[in-house]
Amino acid sequence: MTHFDPHITPPRYLTADIPGVGGVLKERPEDFLVEEIPAYEPSGSGEHLYLFIQKINMSTMHVVRILADHFQVRRDAVGFAGLKDRMAVTTQLFSIHLPGKSENDFGLFNHPGITILWMDRHANKLRRGHLKGNRFVIRIRKTSASRVVYAHKAIALLAREGVPNRIGVQRFGMTRRNHVVGRALLLRDDRGVLDAMLGPCPEFPGMQPDARALYADGRYQEAITALPGAAHTEKRVLAALARGASISKAVHMIEDSDADFFLTAMQSAIFNTVLDARIAAGLHDQLLPGDLAFKHDNGAVFAIHEGMPAEAQAELAGRLTRLEISPSGPMWGLEMTKPTGKPLEIELEALVAAGLSEQALTDGPRRARDALSGKRRPLRVPLTLPDVEAGVDEHGDYIKCIFELPRGSFATSALQEIMKTDVAEEDEG
Repeated sequence: MTHFDPHITPPRYLTADIPGVGGVLKERPEDFLVEEIPAYEPSGSGEHLYLFIQKINMSTMHVVRILADHFQVRRDAVGFAGLKDRMAVTTQLFSIHLPGKSENDFGLFNHPGITILWMDRHANKLRRGHLKGNRFVIRIRKTSASRVVYAHKAIALLAREGVPNRIGVQRFGMTRRNHVVGRALLLRDDRGVLDAMLGPCPEFPGMQPDARALYADGRYQEAITALPGAAHTEKRVLAALARGASISKAVHMIEDSDADFFLTAMQSAIFNTVLDARIAAGLHDQLLPGDLAFKHDNGAVFAIHEGMPAEAQAELAGRLTRLEISPSGPMWGLEMTKPTGKPLEIELEALVAAGLSEQALTDGPRRARDALSGKRRPLRVPLTLPDVEAGVDEHGDYIKCIFELPRGSFATSALQEIMKTDVAEEDEG
């Protein structure tokens, strides 16, 4: 099978001329603070209960399960705007569809990792993308406070030129295989789905080795016991296999929300490949004939045509410099608007390198086609309200970086440029 690299670590830094500060992230949860910036305030009435919560060392999907259990609803009745880091202290908004019911009907909510900061009512479900962005307050540890000057220079450059909009390791999972699972789902390769999700992982031999070896030996019930409690999807699939279900039926035990996540990881790996190709060619912040320019204020795109008048080219150049627009890349899908010319060549090459084709998107199973509507994603994003400071506390030296990023972008993309180390292992699995 074609090697399918998620391209998590950049092959070339935009800040290559600035030394990195090194260090590590997330030595303790309070070193990585994320605050979601909602797109709107709830109206005060409606069938959906909105909860603004703080969570500590928990994934967004784990919180969804906990809220669904407490309010006695299906998981698809719980809405959220974006996925947040697991190993962190994060605040974010959730919605629960409770028609005709009050939050008081379910007793006091109490969980050691979740605090409800406020609640209100609204008419519609909170959906993916219903946020303005996120504000990050991050302490880099195991570095020298004297290296803060390099962090200042790097973050200033990123604020001026934009951050490469690389999709972070959260999307690819602890074994960096979510995109492989997604491709197998699209290609109807049921055995490939199970092996990528549950099988031994030579790249990360310390990742659940006992459970994965037991799966490979066909000892499915024992594999369930060997998995950690948070491995809900893996346990559902293994339980089906333990009952004697076929491989196909076991794959169908993957809930739609999880299947969507795997398919998004597949799209994300291809996008990262396109981003790397454009950076290598010095084209991530340039608009080529055939490109689809992304408008950062509203997410719309417009085509760049060859032979534009000089006045129009000058206007585009100014908007690029001001980070009002950027070139876009593919989150491949059936309804995605495609560029033309050289940009399309680059995107098709990345699709083929992933072992896929446009026809594969059309021929995939129903739930894959439903999930893969497709969209354009900017190749860079603005970093705003930056601040950097150095300090020392009882845990030693640190460099604190503060900034905001728009929705759908990853703090690790900026931190890689500042630290020049592999920050991937410090992110959510």
